[in-house]
Amino acid sequence: MHSPAEPELGHTRTRPVHWIATASAMAAVIAGAGLVQPATGVSAQPAEGPQAGAPDPAGITYPLDCKGAPQAVTATAQGDLDGDGRPETVAAVRCDAGSGTPPHAIYVLVQDRTAGARPRIVATLLEATRRQTATDLTVRDGAVTARLLGYSSPDVPRYSPDLNQLAKWRWSDGKFRQELTDSAARSV
Repeated sequence: MHSPAEPELGHTRTRPVHWIATASAMAAVIAGAGLVQPATGVSAQPAEGPQAGAPDPAGITYPLDCKGAPQAVTATAQGDLDGDGRPETVAAVRCDAGSGTPPHAIYVLVQDRTAGARPRIVATLLEATRRQTATDLTVRDGAVTARLLGYSSPDVPRYSPDLNQLAKWRWSDGKFRQELTDSAARSV
């Protein structure tokens, strides 16, 4: 409340019109920010879709025993892994069982230069028999990385993996070598 000696100022009381004006101004600022692009001319979003010339993982029959269930490619990444200037495709594949958490296998595909040739598998980075699920599959700087989720024992429910490990594979000396976050290295 104001004293009789102080005049009542209109701007000291909020009215619905003030809130509407404030909300409109904030909406305009947010909308304007969405239209502004980086000054460098680089897209704010990463490129979508497969890299030009990379093998298409669709239509390949993978060496994965699904006992009659179809196969599902759940993630792909492309990049030049062996330094030959041509991109390879890395595909995370599992059986499409319809329920549960089927394990993944990770394959490296190449595209032969022969006209009409189909892509072919040249390496298996993760065998389905390891009973792990692959997520966050990427190819960057000539290396394949994936987050591998697994189970510490048969007693752990299959819907709740309790092991989480970042794995990296790099082409070296004519084969892919796996580097785990615990510094254990394996060759594929």
